[in-house]
Amino acid sequence: MRVLLVDDELTILVTLRDALEDAGHEVLGATDTASALQALETGDPQVVVTDVRLPGEGGVAILKRSVELDPQRPVILMTGYATVDDAVAAMRLGAVDYVQKPFRNETIIQRLAAIARLSDLETENVRLREELARSRGFEGIVGQSEVMQGVFDRVRTVASSEATILIQGESGTGKERIAQAVHDESFRKDQPFIPLSCAALPEGLLEAELFGHEKGAFTDARKERKGRFELAHGGTLFLDDIDDMPLPTQVKLLRVLQERSFERVGGERLIEVDIRVVVATKVDLREMVRAGTFRDDLYWRVHVVPILLPPLRERVGDVPLLVQHLMQRHGGAQEWSVPRSTMGMLDRYHWPGNVRELENAIQRGIALAGKDHVLQAEDLLPADPRWRGATEVPEKVEPLRLVLKQAERAHLTLALQLTGGHRTQCAELLGISRKVLWEKLRDHGLGGKADDDPLPQADGEDSASKDSSQQDLS
Repeated sequence: MRVLLVDDELTILVTLRDALEDAGHEVLGATDTASALQALETGDPQVVVTDVRLPGEGGVAILKRSVELDPQRPVILMTGYATVDDAVAAMRLGAVDYVQKPFRNETIIQRLAAIARLSDLETENVRLREELARSRGFEGIVGQSEVMQGVFDRVRTVASSEATILIQGESGTGKERIAQAVHDESFRKDQPFIPLSCAALPEGLLEAELFGHEKGAFTDARKERKGRFELAHGGTLFLDDIDDMPLPTQVKLLRVLQERSFERVGGERLIEVDIRVVVATKVDLREMVRAGTFRDDLYWRVHVVPILLPPLRERVGDVPLLVQHLMQRHGGAQEWSVPRSTMGMLDRYHWPGNVRELENAIQRGIALAGKDHVLQAEDLLPADPRWRGATEVPEKVEPLRLVLKQAERAHLTLALQLTGGHRTQCAELLGISRKVLWEKLRDHGLGGKADDDPLPQADGEDSASKDSSQQDLS
């Protein structure tokens, strides 16, 4: 970072400047208020570190001018014991921190590192919010991945038709949200959207929920009740988990889909409805047809326009956007953030529960987060072996030259072990000349057993070795 350092004590200015530069910062120095104000105007520092007591108007004037030029620029005040009250007052004017003299240079370096981390988080959050705004497909659905863009295109294409839609996807992938999007994009959008999970009710109650019942149809039927088909008249009926629908109910559903008419449970009057039907399944219905647990004729009735909703693990690049979206949804008025290393772990986790599991994780993280409003990995990810591969992103990587050298040494060691250290056999196994092998063993500090033929010397070698060496170098 580019730091404006202001102090009239040259000892502090010089030593702290050297420490900051050693830590990788670019430092602009000033010894009085006037030169500091000039540096603010022309040097465009990212952070200001200034003493409170200075020749001229002092550090508070520098703080005020810095806030005027850039309200987001952090200012750290250095203060003597007698001016702590001044520093506290200055923080009310916009300073982010203050340190009391005398202090260790490492203290300032640590404060700057914390500011840099916070700046990185804020920059990342801004980037994610911008991407989130660009990637919103429909209400409550985000995704910039290619597979999700394909889903959005499919929804927009088929929404205006009256065809029955089959949404297939694992649990937690958001099938009901896609069904809602189909409804919202259709000409029925001002009419009811009625969802029903076929897995939530036993067979008898499921039929009553679907078709309604007449008064006295069964013991607890004290009055007439409309079913979901009637309630959805003019709009869209969404049947989730149709794979859990019992076979007898499948027969009755097939008739409604064919005729768009039905009788209530315990009734004889034919009721006609004008509805769009969207169904969803978490398993492959074709396998259920082969197993005899789903009717073949019903399958072809609902499998008119399929929409395949991908699991979260296949939505490359969508996890950071979803994290930002879910923090906005569940975080209230607070601004929440996730460290970059933690975001990398979230992006690599398998998410067997898909978006629903991620949403639960974000809600848990918000509930457990500290006052800094930063979500941590231990609160977001499960403590089990499923995500052992989701380790933190390292701060740096080894130079490629060193990595290649280490790999070559390991390979040479393995070849020596396989040949019992016999250099000629080792060279043949590796497909190189004995001279090249000798040079590599020397470079890596590795040995080998002496052969009948002496190792080639630097000033001469036999023609066979020379030819082989030339081939190795070609």
